[in-house]
Amino acid sequence: MLVGDSDPLVRRLRAGSENDDLSALFQLPLRIQLYRPDQDLVREGDQPDACFAILDGLACSYKQTGDGRRQITAFYIAGDMPDLYSLHLKAIDTSIKTLTACTVGYLSHSAVHQVCSRSYAVASALWRLSLIDASIFREWETNLGQRDSLARMAHLLCEQYARQKAVGLSEGNNFKFRVTQAELADALGISPVHVNRTLQNLRSDGLILFEQGNVEISEWDELKARGDFHEAYLHLRS
Repeated sequence: MLVGDSDPLVRRLRAGSENDDLSALFQLPLRIQLYRPDQDLVREGDQPDACFAILDGLACSYKQTGDGRRQITAFYIAGDMPDLYSLHLKAIDTSIKTLTACTVGYLSHSAVHQVCSRSYAVASALWRLSLIDASIFREWETNLGQRDSLARMAHLLCEQYARQKAVGLSEGNNFKFRVTQAELADALGISPVHVNRTLQNLRSDGLILFEQGNVEISEWDELKARGDFHEAYLHLRS
């Protein structure tokens, strides 16, 4: 059961309206499970009977080509529900894995369907999460297709900061982003060597510090400009 407005998932679900009565959803039993880094939560083709929320840690969704190359399609932080669409689609069409140690909460599909049938506010809040995920996917597609490597990296860091700040995970201009250069490469469609060079450029320009999974943004306005970042697509409440 989720309690307290400080919980990242509660904050995300209340992003539409603080006045919506979501108590029926918050009272559902959560099956909590702990995962180590680099564990699959679901794999492409799975047919789960529960959807899950990231309660702590960092995860990603990914697709693989026939020759084994990987494309990371999203990063998921505490408060996200990566496979919410499994409520209505029979099979998972992507794989989702942990990047760090994660705490995951599972909600059975049958329980969520029952709550949604009784509460428009709950159904609307979950639908909103799915729509925001789709908006983020569209922005990622634009990022990969139309921006150069430095802009892609700047945009990704801006997005992570804005999303973590919205659910109370950042401290000042600092946030945790514990990913490897290989994982950044798979997300941005560039090589690990190019990732290293791009991060060094952002660092030497005085925009960021990125060490051991901790990011400090030194020049927010300039980083936003470099990444062509406009946070409207995240649909964050002021």
